Amino acid sequence: MSRLKDLTRDLHGHFILTVEMDGDPRQMWDELHDADVDVTIKKHRNKRSLTANAYSWVMIDKIAEAMNLDKTEVYRNAIRSIGGVSEIICVRDKALADLRAGWEHNGIGWQTETMPSKIDGCTNVILYYGSSTYDTKQMSALIDHLVQDAKDLGIETLPPAELERMKVQWNAKTIHHAV
Repeated sequence: MSRLKDLTRDLHGHFILTVEMDGDPRQMWDELHDADVDVTIKKHRNKRSLTANAYSWVMIDKIAEAMNLDKTEVYRNAIRSIGGVSEIICVRDKALADLRAGWEHNGIGWQTETMPSKIDGCTNVILYYGSSTYDTKQMSALIDHLVQDAKDLGIETLPPAELERMKVQWNAKTIHHAV
């Protein structure tokens, strides 16, 4: 994990950003210090745990079986039902098909929905992220949704205390791995 440490400006008006990082960056320095580089800095987010992913697919499988649906359909419906896992953008109609195909190529949870735009020649597109990108809060929301669907269908789920224990464990694992 890295942390921004300092921001200064040199005599020529250029900004100098200092980053503190784990690990040894010397090999990267040796390879790149004389080259132009692309740098992306974003806020760290705790990622979901594999246990959370495994449990979500157990619930998806049971719901699909009970409803005689395809597991992919159950998964995609669940993603569209929770908040905080999508973006809405306005795109030119001529680019719509390519955008949708490129987005959905990321995986089965990566979905798009369209709706009319007030701008001529454009369409509003809802871009849903697949659960592989979810942090622990988003993954917990997905599992809560699946558990509620399972309960509504009379499917046995983990007891509430066990679900809470798992959520705490998911958070602890992701926090531990982030440190």
